Amino acid sequence: MIPPYKPLRGLLYILSALVLAACASIGNPSGGPRDEDPPRFVSSDPAPYAVNVSRTKVQILFDEIVNVKDAFSKVVVSPVTRSTPRVSSNGRRVTVEFPDTLLPNTTYTIDFANAIEDNNEQNKLQNFTFTFSTGPEIDSLRVSGMVLGAYDLEPQQNMIVGVQRNLADSAFTRLPLERVAKTDDRGRFTIRGLAPGSYRLFALGDNDNDYTHANPEEDMAFLDYLIVPSTEPYNVTDTVWNLKEARVDTVVERLSTRFLPNDILLRSFTPDAGQLYLVKNERTDSTRLSFQMSRKSPELPRLSLLDFPDIADPYLLEASPTNDTLTYWLRDPRLVKADTIRVAATYLRTDTTHNLSLHTDTLNFITPRQKGKPGKLSKKDTEKMKADSLARLLLPYKLLASGTQDVYRPLVFEFEAPLARLDTNAFHLETKVDTLWRPVRRNPEFILPDSASPRRLSLSYPWSYDTEYRLRVDTLAAEGIYGRVTAPLSYPFRTKKEEDYCSLKFTIQGWNDTVPAFVELLNTSDKPIRREQVKNRQVLFRFLTPGKYYARIVEDLNGDGIFTTGDYDSLRLPETAFYYPKVINIKKNWDKDETWDVFAVNVDMMKPKAILKNKPERDKRVRDTGSGTTEEEDEDEIYDPNYNPFDPNSRRRTSSSNPGNY
Repeated sequence: MIPPYKPLRGLLYILSALVLAACASIGNPSGGPRDEDPPRFVSSDPAPYAVNVSRTKVQILFDEIVNVKDAFSKVVVSPVTRSTPRVSSNGRRVTVEFPDTLLPNTTYTIDFANAIEDNNEQNKLQNFTFTFSTGPEIDSLRVSGMVLGAYDLEPQQNMIVGVQRNLADSAFTRLPLERVAKTDDRGRFTIRGLAPGSYRLFALGDNDNDYTHANPEEDMAFLDYLIVPSTEPYNVTDTVWNLKEARVDTVVERLSTRFLPNDILLRSFTPDAGQLYLVKNERTDSTRLSFQMSRKSPELPRLSLLDFPDIADPYLLEASPTNDTLTYWLRDPRLVKADTIRVAATYLRTDTTHNLSLHTDTLNFITPRQKGKPGKLSKKDTEKMKADSLARLLLPYKLLASGTQDVYRPLVFEFEAPLARLDTNAFHLETKVDTLWRPVRRNPEFILPDSASPRRLSLSYPWSYDTEYRLRVDTLAAEGIYGRVTAPLSYPFRTKKEEDYCSLKFTIQGWNDTVPAFVELLNTSDKPIRREQVKNRQVLFRFLTPGKYYARIVEDLNGDGIFTTGDYDSLRLPETAFYYPKVINIKKNWDKDETWDVFAVNVDMMKPKAILKNKPERDKRVRDTGSGTTEEEDEDEIYDPNYNPFDPNSRRRTSSSNPGNY
């Protein structure tokens, strides 16, 4: 017989083993709030703002384990050193080692941007900067601002912004920038460690990391005036809240220093001076020679036919709107029949000194051969050859139209080859009255082919809404330069209804009437779809399709109707642009009037976030994680050029210490 206490004793053994196993397991404790605080500075060697520093190693200690991410691209040292300092992290310590001897009597600034983050939650320490001096004094002046795209107002991220005390215009292309900073994810910058004096200020998309504008293709920005750093005192108000009673507990005012200027706006642009070279040349078929340039050239290439020097007018040129794609249509039958054409092409290209110079190439253009092996043709192939033979006598052409005709657009024809003859009387435009086609009451207007578009013909007419039309084209209406003629055509179509359209009118306020300008209507991808000149402070866009639109106004100083980029060689700033700060929803059969006070919103806040491409990292994180943090709360944690991470009284928030008005 089993004693009654033994089963109970066995159960106790099992429970004890389970408890011991649970106690022996290793795991992370659960519960508690998520760590959202960035690392905090504890101490450093040398100390912040130390003077007479001779060592070439800086060690900074934080209150938790940290990592330095993307140090090569984010950490910037001023003044610029010949060799890149080595930045590393180990535990709670960040080390910066200078491979070169430090300059005497010089203030050094190490700008970490947001490269320092804690190890567990990757909370970034924003805008952390460390300063020391090899001399007896610290140069403490600083200037701040923002870099935006001149045309699209995009925040220019990771651009180098720097100053030069050499005020010569050529210094920017000969000498490296002296003290530099790098723009953050909102395009903002602060250059620290400045001595009193006057400076030139530049921004540079420094692709080759030489801190010099030696490459004319790099994006850049410059000011047309000198900056003079200065300071002024101002009062900062700190509010302490009683969280239990949800009321203000204490309001403390303290005196602080504002560094000026702190509202610099640099407008960056891409110079119209990229590498110019011949990308491709080919003979598409027997009738034409094609050239593809890397960009628009100030001069068109000059061609010399080496084997046909007696042909006086050998070709007809068709150029793209930007003059980078050139098609030379051969006029003379001897050139069309020639299997190979040798051409001496003289054109401008960029040389090794980044200047344009004339260069001559001897190019061979060979007629492409038909693919396939010769042999006995089938009946089907024979019939196809007969049809092709007949087709070779005709000049193909097509209407560049799709769907219902817009009442504000012309009919556009495109011919396969340039025209030698055109009979506009062979075009008959008719409208449907009841069930019968009748000629329109007035003759349409023809826009004939020209040197820019030798293969296009436009037919304009004041179309009526919701009306059936028919265009008939007679045989032999046009003849191409190779003797082929057009076949007859009958094209019935209907125009859109009046209620299919909407309109938008802007009344412009705040704009200087003496400055010519145009307004571009933009789609949801920030691409211009319509453009109208500003006249008497008004702009009207008619015949719009219902939907969402955005807009920007562009100054047009040279009156060419397009945005003109800057040019440093001639010290020409880019034309400026400003965005309408809201989306415009237009409904079907709706006329909308908008009053646009151009400067009512700060430039850095004008562009709607929906079409902003260079979005700040904080906004991306909020949107991607779906957390409860609002964009307004993130906007409050904005960049403060007066923030001092080593001063416990310095506040990161700028709600009471306006950092500047861009």
